[in-house]
Amino acid sequence: MMLLLFFLGLAALVAGAQVLVRGASKLALSLGISPLVVGLTVVAFGTSAPELAVSLRSSFAGQVDIALGNVVGSNIFNVLFILGVSALITPLVVAPQLIRQEVPIMVGASLLLLALALDGRIGRLDGALLFGLLLAYTVFLVRQSRRESRATQEGYGEELGAKVTSDWDRHCSVQLLLIVSGLALLVVGAGWLVDAAVSFARILGLSEMVIGLTIVAIGTSLPEVATSLVATLRGERDIAVGNVIGSNTFNLLGVLGLSGLLAPAGLPVSAAVIVFDLPVMIAVALACLPIFFSGHLIARWEGALFLAYYVAYAAYLLLAAQQHAATAVYGSVMLGFALPLTAVTLSVVAWREWRARQGSP
Repeated sequence: MMLLLFFLGLAALVAGAQVLVRGASKLALSLGISPLVVGLTVVAFGTSAPELAVSLRSSFAGQVDIALGNVVGSNIFNVLFILGVSALITPLVVAPQLIRQEVPIMVGASLLLLALALDGRIGRLDGALLFGLLLAYTVFLVRQSRRESRATQEGYGEELGAKVTSDWDRHCSVQLLLIVSGLALLVVGAGWLVDAAVSFARILGLSEMVIGLTIVAIGTSLPEVATSLVATLRGERDIAVGNVIGSNTFNLLGVLGLSGLLAPAGLPVSAAVIVFDLPVMIAVALACLPIFFSGHLIARWEGALFLAYYVAYAAYLLLAAQQHAATAVYGSVMLGFALPLTAVTLSVVAWREWRARQGSP
């Protein structure tokens, strides 16, 4: 019964996110909002709606480990798995704006989360700060979009597929109905998913944090998986990458911001998350900079590297869940050897790319 409830919850989350994104995108464009802003906010944030629904539901239900683990696990999964698989299908083009602006913002938000979590809790003031930064970021995007050329805005609109191409949902009343229906599906699906995940944790003897970092994180990232893979297969410009980066920023600022702000006692952060999971999330975010900079694309070998790291990370979580004797050694090797070695390799790749550009006419 719990397994059925889990899959029903996943289905409701995915369907709810799709309906919400469609309704919100069409409504935003009907109101004259720039397609660029729609892409970086409504679409990216909409695909993160399952994370928001699950984290808020978990916070109010007292399963705060799932609320935090869901965000951290989703951000790691989004970059390593989604971009890894997408790049294996075809090398992904990265827009210069992502390198100059969006990725640094994601890295900064990741570092800020670690700083706020060092005292062992994401409290209401921390949540208010994170959510306030999200509002400021959104306002900044709106103002920035006004300076974009018409050609650039139309290009983003075509990529997002957000232009009105059919008649049935062109009216505001239908768009509002889609938004309300999507939100309702998200709320119901989140409840089912969290209840099933907690039952799984108890039956399997796993902690709620491990369940949040793996099963729930992967499940709530399904909209991002679908969006990025479809964009990759269609050969659309950089939406596969922009969707992931935008969603990760929303997870950090919006999902954790609201969860910390509304949770009765805030979100406690365990020592294990501070020592391992958050540093891994930050390392993953930092790895995007040299990879994106090298040729403004994610090559297949870089996608394979991302995917291999996610497998290694998932293996660590399974070892830790079983309290295996090799857990400590495995974690030390990951943090003390594999990650620094990769950082050096990527830095060399970026440096060579920079030198090549300097030498080119």
